Amino acid sequence: MKFTLQHTDKLSKARAGELTTAHGTIKTPIFMPVGTAGSVKAVHQYELKEQINAQIILGNTYHLYLRPGLDTLEKAGGLHQFNGWDRPILTDSGGYQVYSLSEVRKISEEGVTFRSHIDGSKHLFTPENVMDTQRTIGADIIMAFDECTPYPCEYGYARRSMEMTHRWLKRCCVHLDHTKPKYGYEQSLFPIVQGSVYKDLRKQSAEVIASFDRDGNAIGGLSVGEPAENMYEITDLVCDILPKDKPRYLMGVGTPINILENIALGVDLFDCVMPTRNARNGMLFTKNGIINIRNEKWKNDFSAIEADSDLLADKKYTKAYLRHLMHAKEILGAQIATLHNLHFYLWLVSEAREQIISGNFYDWKKIMVKKLAHRL
Repeated sequence: MKFTLQHTDKLSKARAGELTTAHGTIKTPIFMPVGTAGSVKAVHQYELKEQINAQIILGNTYHLYLRPGLDTLEKAGGLHQFNGWDRPILTDSGGYQVYSLSEVRKISEEGVTFRSHIDGSKHLFTPENVMDTQRTIGADIIMAFDECTPYPCEYGYARRSMEMTHRWLKRCCVHLDHTKPKYGYEQSLFPIVQGSVYKDLRKQSAEVIASFDRDGNAIGGLSVGEPAENMYEITDLVCDILPKDKPRYLMGVGTPINILENIALGVDLFDCVMPTRNARNGMLFTKNGIINIRNEKWKNDFSAIEADSDLLADKKYTKAYLRHLMHAKEILGAQIATLHNLHFYLWLVSEAREQIISGNFYDWKKIMVKKLAHRL
């Protein structure tokens, strides 16, 4: 993998770059649609490529490990061959799912024992077998195994968890470096900075993570309920420590405003289920603010979803029609809304990139943040 830093904003830490992988080049900053089980919900692969222009998608190690399972994925030739996506893929390590399965998992130095949410069967994730699992899935970018601490989190627990995450990282690196990729192309490992909202722990973790000198770095544990102010403070601190010549990935973040503010702090990659999940519930993100399409006010609004969008669905279907589909629980409603939201998120990071390159990002961001907070 190769990362080239092309431009840096003069009034903020925002960056524009290019990230080259075996399955294509990614122009950063970028948003990654979440394809948890090998599919971005309610969207065809050709729509992701041709209409939304997604440059990279995310797959989930925990879910893919359980279903369809590693045997099927390996026989298919990896996730790219299995789902027909020929652009880059990033897989998370399962650490966040471990966090979310707090009632049915046990954490030890060895790893994490958990029960499947599907059938209750017992499984063990270790740093070593998570590397093997991601080898089999075949993503271009794979994540180190970590523990994602909850919020709020006591200082002592956050410190012990962070230190274990660092020990797990060393095991991930040793194991990965002694194995080979399965499908003829290299995979890049990203370590994950942890430490909850404690600045001294985050500083320590960022320094340790950077010392491993991997292809890129991630910041985890900042989408678990903490105030946005804490997120921005920690991201600002960590980005000052992580190497400038490597991509930075803020995991699980977030709203359009979160993304713009964190781009300004030096983050390059984002992912979040918000645009897809909220779309299925009728929330649309637009250039002028947020629309709850289920509201009565749109019942007889026959204007386009977003008039100046270059997405066909936004011009072809009206707000009134989309509201009708949502209330009728028609699948098409979820499809149209999801296409719109993903297209908007990809437009947002693409426009941010253009503004960074042109030298206007700082002023543009201030204007956009005010607009995006408005509820229409």
